[in-house]
Amino acid sequence: MKKTKRNWGRFFAFLLFVVVILGLTGGTSVRLWKTIPLGLDLKGGMDLLYQIEATPSQPLTKTGIDAALQAVELRVNSLGVSSPQIELEGKDFIRVDLAGNFNQQQYTQVIGTTADLKFYGQATQNKNGTWTPDPKTLLASGKDLKSNSKWAQDPQTGNNVVTLDFKDPALWQSITTKYLQKPVYIFLNGSLLSAPKIDSVMSNGQSEIYGPGLTTPQECITLAHELNAGALPYPLKLVSSMNVGPSLGMSSLKATMIAGLAAIIVIFLFMLSLYRLAGLIADVALVAYLYLVLVTFSGLHVVLTLSGLAALILGVGMAVDANIITYERIKDEVRNGKSLQSSVVAGNKRALRTIIDSNATTFIAGAVMYWFGQGDIRGFAISLMLSIVISLITAVLLSRVMLLLFTKSNVVGRPWWFGIGKGVVQK
Repeated sequence: MKKTKRNWGRFFAFLLFVVVILGLTGGTSVRLWKTIPLGLDLKGGMDLLYQIEATPSQPLTKTGIDAALQAVELRVNSLGVSSPQIELEGKDFIRVDLAGNFNQQQYTQVIGTTADLKFYGQATQNKNGTWTPDPKTLLASGKDLKSNSKWAQDPQTGNNVVTLDFKDPALWQSITTKYLQKPVYIFLNGSLLSAPKIDSVMSNGQSEIYGPGLTTPQECITLAHELNAGALPYPLKLVSSMNVGPSLGMSSLKATMIAGLAAIIVIFLFMLSLYRLAGLIADVALVAYLYLVLVTFSGLHVVLTLSGLAALILGVGMAVDANIITYERIKDEVRNGKSLQSSVVAGNKRALRTIIDSNATTFIAGAVMYWFGQGDIRGFAISLMLSIVISLITAVLLSRVMLLLFTKSNVVGRPWWFGIGKGVVQK
C-alpha cells in the first residue's frame, strides 16, 4: 500500500489560521467589549415616553411628526448622552432610552420643553407684581440666536449668566442703539427674567442674560441646552418615565453572560465529541464568529441590549448548525465510497445551498421584525441579522478553508478523526 505523502505547508497554513484567530481573540476581545455601548436594560438609565400633541392651529402631519422626532434627537444630543435610542412608536409617541445615571427632572425638562426667550422694548407691571410685555414691541426671540449658548460667570459681578450670540449681529446692534440707556425686557416662558439697561452699543452680536431663575450653574446650563435645542413643532406630554438602576442592569448582564458561556461550552464539547478534529475546526470558527461580532458591534456603535445579547447567543447555535450540515454531507460522500479529500470538497458544495436557504429565511424573518417592530424587538432583529451574516462568513468560508487545508495536508487520514464511523472504508 502506497504511503500518503504529508503536505506540511498546508498544515502550517492551517495552524497559522488557528494561531491568528486565537491570538486576536485573546488579545483584543476585552478591549473591544468595553467599547460596545450597553443599552438601558444592561447599564441602567431612563426610559421616557412622550406623546406628540396637536394644537388647534397645527394638526398632526407626517412632516411635523418627523420634525418633532428630529427636534428631540437634537435635544438629547445637546445633553451629551452616549448612544441614546430615540424611536417613534405608533403614530404619535416618541420613546427615549438613555443609558447611564442621569438627573431625571433636568433631562425631562430639556427634552420635552422649549425655552421661549423673547426680548421686548416695553412691558407693564400688574397689580400682583407680575409683568406683561407689549407684543407690539417684540425685538427678538430665541430663533434669532445661534445654538452656542453656555453657562458663564460675569467677571465684574460674579453672577451666573447664560451667554447669547445673535445670528445677525446687526440685529442686536440696532436694538442696543435704539434702546441705549433704556431697559430691554427679557421674558422666559412668559415670565420676566430681567430688564437690564443698555449701557453701550454692542456690534458683535454677543450678550448675556441673568435673573432670579439663573442663580446656579446648573440652572444656567439647563437653559443653555434648551435654547440650543430650539423650538418643538408640537407640545410633548410625558406619558411615562421609568428608572432602571445600574445594579439591576448589571445583574441582568451577568446572568445572561453566564447562560451564554454555559451554552457555548456545551456546544464546543458537543462538536468535539461528535466530529472530533472536524469539530475542533468548527469550534475555532465559532471563536472567530464571536470575535467578528464584537468587531462589528464596536465598529458600527451598535447599542447592545438584553434581547440583542440573546440573539447573539442564538447566533452561536445557528453558526454551528451550518457546520453540522456540512459535516453530515461529508459523511454521506464518504459512505458512498469517495476519498476523504473528495468528500470534503463535494460535501461543502452540497451543503452550501441548504445553509444559504435556511439562513436566508431567518434573515427575512429578522428584517420583518425590524420593519414592523419597536424598541427591543428591533434590537433583537438587528443582532439576529448581523449574526446571520457573520456566521455565513465564518461557518461557510472560514471553516471551509480551514477544513480543506487540514484535509489536504494528509497529516491525519483516518475518517474516524472527522466523525465518521470506524466501519466506513474510504478509497
